[in-house]
Formats: sequence, structure tokens, C-alpha cells
Amino acid sequence: MDRNEYRLALLKHYRDALVQPVSDEVNRLAMLDFCGHYEKREPWRVGPFHIVPEMTFRKTKEWRDPYEIGWRSGFLFNPSLIEKDGDLYVFYRAAPRKETLCSRIGLAVYRDGRGWEDCGENPVILPIEEDELLSVEDPKVYRVGDRFVMFYNGIFAPSEEEKRQYGAHPAMKIGVDMKCAVSSDLIRWEKKGRVVPRELTGLWVKAAVIPRNEHGDAVKLGGEYLMFLSEGCHGKQIVGHSPDLLRWTFEKRTYLDTSSIGRLYEVACVAAPGGSDELCMDFFCDKNGHYAAGQARFLRSDPYRQIQIEEGGSLSWGGVLKRNGKWVTMQGWDAKNGDNELYFYESDE
Repeated sequence: MDRNEYRLALLKHYRDALVQPVSDEVNRLAMLDFCGHYEKREPWRVGPFHIVPEMTFRKTKEWRDPYEIGWRSGFLFNPSLIEKDGDLYVFYRAAPRKETLCSRIGLAVYRDGRGWEDCGENPVILPIEEDELLSVEDPKVYRVGDRFVMFYNGIFAPSEEEKRQYGAHPAMKIGVDMKCAVSSDLIRWEKKGRVVPRELTGLWVKAAVIPRNEHGDAVKLGGEYLMFLSEGCHGKQIVGHSPDLLRWTFEKRTYLDTSSIGRLYEVACVAAPGGSDELCMDFFCDKNGHYAAGQARFLRSDPYRQIQIEEGGSLSWGGVLKRNGKWVTMQGWDAKNGDNELYFYESDE
């Protein structure tokens, strides 16, 4: 596909996104419904949270549009927070409308005394490859040494040949590849391509969840980095193993049982606070036909044995951080279409 063909395809998908229907259940998503109150508040849990209004981020500038299709954002969500040199960096999914495709990934930076500033290089991740043609979405950012690694979803329309080759359902219209990019400054990113083989994913994979500490550093468990995959992969839970976040091997391994709360959709994040053996795995699930969140307790020394599980969670898709001694996260679900806002949440304790 040459550049002009790619541009015309992007334009079609953008126009489709502007009229894409959004379900009532998605329209009702409200962050504090999941993280604002926990029945049980054991010390291993992250949250509950409350909103900090003065930390709201509002996108007020239009981004560069290198394909010249008239792309504009109307809704921001599923961000990933990380800290660098005392500043907060938030990477976020910008879509034409709530939960639509044709998304881009942007960056804003918070500096004390100056507030939020949108990055002039936005979008920092935009579609340039055929398995990103429908969208680039849901960044998850981790620090490893002196560099940063981002995992994001590349969305594409699989061909009939690809569906047959990788065992996907014949009716599948949208496929998801897990993609990777690296950076030394959090602004300029080098794409490294697909992470999880399609033979394993069956053309659908989500949740590149790697345990992070309170500063955003990826945490090794047993001398290696672990990645918890929970959506796709032919319905199997998968664990990835890596020495550096770039080279991965994968195995089928069940690590989470959410049946006491509901049917698992996706793991959101794993908090691994420094100086502790505790791990808090945050997840999204279906509870009797309605969306719900939960958290499960593990130990670093035994990351596959679930010790405890409770309802209520942060649903922080990019991971939680600590700021001024409290856990923090961001989300845009409560904004109205067209507002282009992300809200900042802080733990009660």
C-alpha cells in the first residue's frame, strides 16, 4: 500500500469513526463507580480514589495532521502516567469520539507552577504501518534503566487469508497486534514492531501489563520481567518473559481467577511498590452483565499464586504512580464528547 492509498484508507476510517455508535453501557462509564469506594480496604490494595479538579488536563490545541485528512480529537482516555525529573508525563489515547477507532497517541507534561502543557510533537505515535491502519491505542509506558518502553495496540482489518492462517474466527472484522516503541526522552519514539506472535494471539491480544513500582519503573520478578496478557490469545491467559522488555518469550499460564466477582475482560495494571513483597493486580470484568473492577493480591516471590481477591479497582490501564505519598492515576471517561479532558485521581490514603 503506497502513501496515497494509506491516506485514502485513513480518511475512510476517520469518517466512519465520526458516526460510529457507542453503546449505552460504554456511555455510562464513570471512573468513581469503579475506584471511588471499596468495601474492603486492606493495606495491600491501591485506592480507593477521589478526583483532584485542579489537576485536570484539557487539550486545547489541534495536532499536526501529516496525512491531511482533517483528523481532530473529541475524546481522551486510557492514559499512562510516568514520572521523569520531577515532572509528570501522561500519554493518552485521543479518538474522534468516545471509544471509537481512528485514535492517535499524545503526550502532555505537568510541571509544578506551570501546570499541564500538551507536547508540540503530538501525536507522538500515529499510524504508519498496515497493522495500525484502523487505530493506535492505549499506551502503557515503563522505565527500564535510562530508556522508556511503550506498548500500544495496533488495530487493523484482517484479511481472509490472515484469519485462516492464524485460526481467527471467520467473522472477525478487527484485529489487534501488540506493538512496541522505545525512547530516551519520552518525546521521540522509535517503533520496534509487533511483540506477540500472531500464531499465539490469533490476531487479537491486549494488556501488555508489566509490574511497575510507584515511579513507573518496570520491576523484575525472579530475575526477569513478566508480562501478563489477558484478552485474546484464543481465550488463554499468557505470561511473557524478558530480560530487557524488548526480547520476549511466551507461555500459556493461568495466573488469575476472577470467578468470585465476574468474567475477566482484561488486566489493567500491576502495582509493585518498592520495599515490599506485595503485588496488587488490577482488572476489568463482567459482573452479571455489567462492567466491574477488582484487585487481586500476589507476592513478588510467588507472582502466579493468587492470595486474595476483592471487588473495586483503579482500572488504571497504564499503571498507577505515587505523588506526594499517594497513589495517582488519570482517566477521561467522565468527560463529554468534544471536551478533550483527562481527570486526575488521588488515593484517599
